[in-house]
Amino acid sequence: MTNNQKDTLFVLVKSLSKSEKRQFKLYVGRLGVNADAKFLALFNLLDKMKLYSEQQILDNGIVKKSQLSNLKAHLYKQILVSLRLNPVNQNIRVQIREQLDFATILYQKGLYKQSLKLLDKAKNVAIEHQEKNVAYEIVELEKVIETQYITRSIPHRADELVTQAKSLSEDNVMTSKLSNLSIQLYGMMLKVGYVRNDADLREVTDYFETKLPNYNIEDLGFREKLWLYKAHLWYNLLIQDFLSSYKYASKWVQLFYDNKEMIQMNPVFFLKGNHYLLESLFYVKYRSQFKETLERLEGIVEQKDFIKNDNIASLAFLYVNSNRLNLHFLEGTFEKGLYLVNIIEYGIKKHKDRIDEHHIMLLYYKIACLYFGVGDHKNCIVYLKRIIANKNLKMREDLMCFARVLSLVTHYEAGMDYHLEVQLKSTYKFLLKMNDLQSVQKEMIKFLRSLGDIYPSELRNEFQKLYTELKKYENHPYEKRSFLYLDILSWLESHLQGKPVATIIKEKAKAITR
Repeated sequence: MTNNQKDTLFVLVKSLSKSEKRQFKLYVGRLGVNADAKFLALFNLLDKMKLYSEQQILDNGIVKKSQLSNLKAHLYKQILVSLRLNPVNQNIRVQIREQLDFATILYQKGLYKQSLKLLDKAKNVAIEHQEKNVAYEIVELEKVIETQYITRSIPHRADELVTQAKSLSEDNVMTSKLSNLSIQLYGMMLKVGYVRNDADLREVTDYFETKLPNYNIEDLGFREKLWLYKAHLWYNLLIQDFLSSYKYASKWVQLFYDNKEMIQMNPVFFLKGNHYLLESLFYVKYRSQFKETLERLEGIVEQKDFIKNDNIASLAFLYVNSNRLNLHFLEGTFEKGLYLVNIIEYGIKKHKDRIDEHHIMLLYYKIACLYFGVGDHKNCIVYLKRIIANKNLKMREDLMCFARVLSLVTHYEAGMDYHLEVQLKSTYKFLLKMNDLQSVQKEMIKFLRSLGDIYPSELRNEFQKLYTELKKYENHPYEKRSFLYLDILSWLESHLQGKPVATIIKEKAKAITR
């Protein structure tokens, strides 16, 4: 039996909406000979299955075992063809590719003039919509055809095509260099997180400065600027320069608002840009602008003319709800944010095939922080355990580290001292293994370890000592990352002032006018 999560055909069939299934059956039935086709029978069977079972397919008598693999491959291809014909998927990018395919067919039939006419139209649309990779392909095919379809204008056309090919090639090379840099920096962020010391900073800065190509901003088109801003954003996030992160995330989003047709062409990048703008605003605590940006994003996502498909729905769910949680963290309104837990849990189940575990663990950590803020330590521990127990993740090590630190604090607050000593040892070993033992973490572990020897009457003084020690690191270039994951200072202030953590954070939020 094949695991249903690994069988690509089964996953594809289960991802289809009712309208897509109906269209597929209409597509198959366009010719009477397909009415009893084996691949349609297989489709109907898979559609009814709750879990994939190869044995059930064979028992049904649709196909012999030796033929099953080929039948599945054929069905998979037919579903994709049907989806391509769906108007929902007929965006500009697909339409340009379709025109290129048609032109290729005309060329192969020797209808050179018709092919060139189609290619010229497709090329203009491609350049207009910044689809320069396919535009370059079109020019290359035009060059091939022009060598066979000789006219008196060929000298002029040759110069024109050579110039276009050179220009498009240069743009594509620039885009490739910038996108390579951006994705490498993104990979560093996922693997390690923020820089932890001078050595990390030198490594990241040297890499960024070495790989960043020379450019003139005036010569860059939409695509090149987009990758440039993304590369700068990731670099500044890595080095914890959040004001610069905000600057480049703003440029990223404004680029779309200045070229509104690109929102429809690249909705994924539009959503991501808004997400990282919100994340940067969260880190610099620009609460009013955060709310305004989030509301604007929610409004655009809900518009009727905004692209609607499974991928966009999953990303919109992820980014909107993640930032709704962040807004409650900014304002200290933890209790008001509890309604999001059920929404997020439902959304994770609904979109689980399209959201990676890294982002799911981030949502779990935010939910854990939400419960910590309202003093529900039991539920906080439940969500932290989901992160700590996940042994298959190759994700941000710093998130794994701070999940463990928050777990220590939560067990202490819950009075679960009998678990504390074992967890302290486990966390200490984990941090050493990850080479992530920062001063803030050391002080936290030292404090929690000494709790058993402290008399209740001395506890307030010890909290004060820890607060004074950690306050020194609040604006430290590397240590400050600890406070991004866990507002330890507000937690200590809550003990010193005898107030709930949420009240402390709310009072701080009111004091910040921006």
